[in-house]
Amino acid sequence: MVERRVNVGWAEGLHARPASIFVRAATAAGVPVTIAKAGGTPVNAASMLAVLGLGAQGGEEIVLATEADGAEAALDRLAKLVAEGLEELPETV
Repeated sequence: MVERRVNVGWAEGLHARPASIFVRAATAAGVPVTIAKAGGTPVNAASMLAVLGLGAQGGEEIVLATEADGAEAALDRLAKLVAEGLEELPETV
């Protein structure tokens, strides 16, 4: 299991638009990824409803994880997206 811990960079947290950006990036990663609040139950990062259901607030720590081989780069890209609170899906995701 590979994981990345990162603080949510979007001031409004993972709600509506930021969640949509994140879910598209997680889907594009091409590997199964989970997301959870620190100490919480992981959910499918490619599911909009699951991500919204986390209720992750700005500045709160989340954990991104995968069991896929060679997925470190994908988790790094997702962690950067979340930490920086990017407003658009990067071309490199």
